[in-house]
Amino acid sequence: MLTVKTELLEALRAALEDLLPGAGEKAAFESPKVAAHGDLATTAAMQLAKPLKMNPRQLAEKLCAALQATLPYQTWVEALDIAGPGFINIKLKPAAKQQVVLEVLVQQSCYGQQAANGKRMLVEFVSANPTGPLHVGHGRQAALGDAICNLFATQGWDVYREFYYNDAGVQIGTLATSTQLRVQGFKPGDACWPIDPDNPLAKNFYNGDYIADIAADFLTSKTVKSDDRAFTASGDPADLDSIRQFAVAYLRHEQDLDLSAFAVKFDNYYLESSLYTSGRVEATVARLIEAGKTYALDGALWLKSTDYGDDKDRVMRKRDGSYTYFVPDVAYHIAKWERGFSKVINIQGTDHHGTIARVRAGLQGANVGIPQGFPDYVLHTMVRVVKGGEEVKIGKRAGSYVTLRDLIEWTSKDAVRFFLLSRKPDTEYTFDVDLAVAKNNDNPVYYVQYAHARICSVLAAWAGDVASLAQVDLTPLTSPQAQALMLLLAKYPAMLSAAAEGFAPHDVTFYLRELAACYHSYYDAERILVDDQAVKLARLALVAATAQVLQNGLAVLGVSAPQKM
Repeated sequence: MLTVKTELLEALRAALEDLLPGAGEKAAFESPKVAAHGDLATTAAMQLAKPLKMNPRQLAEKLCAALQATLPYQTWVEALDIAGPGFINIKLKPAAKQQVVLEVLVQQSCYGQQAANGKRMLVEFVSANPTGPLHVGHGRQAALGDAICNLFATQGWDVYREFYYNDAGVQIGTLATSTQLRVQGFKPGDACWPIDPDNPLAKNFYNGDYIADIAADFLTSKTVKSDDRAFTASGDPADLDSIRQFAVAYLRHEQDLDLSAFAVKFDNYYLESSLYTSGRVEATVARLIEAGKTYALDGALWLKSTDYGDDKDRVMRKRDGSYTYFVPDVAYHIAKWERGFSKVINIQGTDHHGTIARVRAGLQGANVGIPQGFPDYVLHTMVRVVKGGEEVKIGKRAGSYVTLRDLIEWTSKDAVRFFLLSRKPDTEYTFDVDLAVAKNNDNPVYYVQYAHARICSVLAAWAGDVASLAQVDLTPLTSPQAQALMLLLAKYPAMLSAAAEGFAPHDVTFYLRELAACYHSYYDAERILVDDQAVKLARLALVAATAQVLQNGLAVLGVSAPQKM
């Protein structure tokens, strides 16, 4: 039906140009608010009424007459109706709706995808410091980042996945010190271990049991490997540098296990330390000073971020000579731009909201050709986990720690991905473990996957060649339920494009739930394996196309499409 819609849209564009040169750009279709009113609608007559100085309803009548004289509208449109002040509702012939079945069966996994556009984009996500395994908040970010990458890949982008982490900051020093105390035989509660909550040092120590595990392996001189590093422990309790490197490698390995269980892979791991050793941070500061975008005050160096819309200027270099955390971020994003990524998306927690204005201000002030609004940000809230009706507390430092792997083991990779993607990123979300394992229609991932498995069982019972269904006669598909299902299949490509543009993988989950419901309604209304061969093959073609779109959409989310359940 994509071809049908394209032909109809082009005819509408030409008709509008005839009415008013330049008006063709207003050619667009929307879905009528009431399905009974039609399959497509356009408000073009209402938009052009004022410049043409015509009554919008009379203009709609003139536009309808022009459209009805075109071949595409004669071929595919059953009726054009004018409603209200000038809405034009378009009712398609069954043959127009049936085209989508053929398109899906021919294009298969490529249905809904756009041709390569030759542009590169980088998505930075997870980006957890190696101070502990990944928790469910990181899981939400991993699901979001991976799905957004998949969405943009369907739109023709060359997508690059990157994991950035702080491997040399204060938190890493605290990790090393905490681990060294464990190596030396101390534990939380001992006299040497800060326990006073009013003591700033106490808040910075890592008390979780995983620190004891790192210490035990360090003493045995174990070698650990992760995707981006490998390190062998010296085993010497006094060797703080070895402890630091071993702890980082150990926790990077733990994070790799979390990501592997979640089926997330990265193209690159980018170290914050490299921004200093390569001189990028100093070069960025020098650029900003040379551009006149800084000033000295009270022994500190400030960025004139108010020049770019920030609510106040920001300290770049503190009195002690160290840089505030957004400065390496500016250097990092200049590196992203110089590496050829014309579009960059950062997936981060809502606690990073304040960073956006100052990073963008630094990028504009550096005057290296980066466009305004670069990079894009998707901010997400944390996740509450409920199990057995009670909230599971998550506290990394205290040791009450639910990892992403815990959540996957309690439920499944598919359930965790689908659930974490089922709401807007900035919406608070409660993950209900009991619902995620329920095998009923209240469980959204089960409901969608069951629709796919149900179709696969029908196709298996038929035992024919699914590929041959692309050549069958589709004219028997005239029932309201069949037409509703075909119209929904036809919306898939536009839904993907809108979801990518809005960084909204939750739109995919909503669509899949709607498609599953539409299929279940169709299945309940019409028996598929009937005696009439022509009717049976047409209905098999429709459900096979539905299964394909369910599979395609689930793949965008990183969720499997089981054939049996």
